[in-house]
Amino acid sequence: MANEKILEKKQNVVREITEKINDSTSIIFFDYLGLKDEEITKLRRKLKECNSEIRVYKNTLTKRALDSLNFEMKECVVGPSAIAFAKDEISAIKILKAFSKENETLKIKGGIIDKKITDLITLDKLSSIPSREGLLTMLAVGMMSIPRELSIGLSIYMKEKN
Repeated sequence: MANEKILEKKQNVVREITEKINDSTSIIFFDYLGLKDEEITKLRRKLKECNSEIRVYKNTLTKRALDSLNFEMKECVVGPSAIAFAKDEISAIKILKAFSKENETLKIKGGIIDKKITDLITLDKLSSIPSREGLLTMLAVGMMSIPRELSIGLSIYMKEKN
């Protein structure tokens, strides 16, 4: 009877992991070994601000969930691994990358972005993209430069005419 209960609990955890992967736009696997409790708490708070969360599951259960979704990520489920689940593509990787610069013990192992396995090089490139607000600001500045330059040109033209 106890074995059935244990199996059912494990199946529920695998189901939970699968649902979290399906509900998230980005999933980042990282090694947290060596981080102190206050550092992990700080990281959790930063991720929570951008609608993300960290979870730690047994590697065997994570591997089962990944296998059920046809993701081959053996290197990500070796050793102590934590998983960051995020609703957008960039915010979690940006926070984890910045945090790994401050705390060398945090190592990013890999991830899934938009239901595609993503290598470390791509994750590194994604971490350097400005935030959505930053990109919108760049767009607005670019769009404002056109009428500004037009008004300067018209002003110079009017001064030459007079």
